[in-house]
Amino acid sequence: MASTALEMDTAELAALLHFYAEGGVDDLCEDAAIDRFEQSAKILQSRSRSQPQPAAAAPAASGQNSTGKPPLAGMSDGRKNVPQPLGPAPQASQLTIPGVAAFEDARALAASASTIAELRAALDGFTGCNLRHSAKTLVFADGNPEADVMFIGEAPGREEDLQGMPFVGRAGQLLDRMLAAIGLSRETAYITNMIPWRPPGNRTPAAHEIELCRPFIERHIALAEPKVLVMLGNVASKSLLDTDKGILSLRGTWMSRKIGEREIPAIPTLHPAYLLRNPAQKRLAWADFLSLQERLEQLKSD
Repeated sequence: MASTALEMDTAELAALLHFYAEGGVDDLCEDAAIDRFEQSAKILQSRSRSQPQPAAAAPAASGQNSTGKPPLAGMSDGRKNVPQPLGPAPQASQLTIPGVAAFEDARALAASASTIAELRAALDGFTGCNLRHSAKTLVFADGNPEADVMFIGEAPGREEDLQGMPFVGRAGQLLDRMLAAIGLSRETAYITNMIPWRPPGNRTPAAHEIELCRPFIERHIALAEPKVLVMLGNVASKSLLDTDKGILSLRGTWMSRKIGEREIPAIPTLHPAYLLRNPAQKRLAWADFLSLQERLEQLKSD
């Protein structure tokens, strides 16, 4: 019979939690089912009982308040200054799509960079993308810029935004283990993202945000001159391989990406964040990484 958490010692409990984390478990469940609908109904019922009853309506026909005098201008009943709305309620903030000048500026700034350091400085000075105004930091790259292989993800998450480094959260820790499994590390690989600023709430980057950042990532590839590209997930794969196919259709297939005059071998694979949510798919990513390992060994022998 399985032991419960209360019967385990500290070491056993830590080992169990580590096992669940490695398997991609994000949430804990109770032993018995909980009816959340019933809970919500009870909360609403208790709130309705605790709310004070509305006061008797003041005379409205004469336009006077309880003092017998007409209400003051800008006041609802002579007691509170409540400005009346002048139009419809404000809508939730929407994405600001930049004008043509922002896209031209992005292309010009990217093209002007002759080194990776200059490219980073150009991105730091680029104000045309709305994401930079909500993000805390610019997340540029990590690893060895002279490495044979360059990994390109989607966009920074919360931990990446706080630390200013790509792939440092749970997905990054999984990526590190995947790299180690084929003999790579951050000293022998170069890691970056399509988008250098965190989208609010970790939402998927909008089409115009991807296009604004495209000149910078393409210039980044040109300056780093990797021998192999690895696209992690849908956004990087679709954007850099100019396809509408989903990552499950693309993954594991060797393609090429032309940057300038160079044709660079490229392989799309599943994003580590996706693997954390879908641990059964790790076998597919493992097959892709074995294919990558084989290609890198071929390059060394040529």
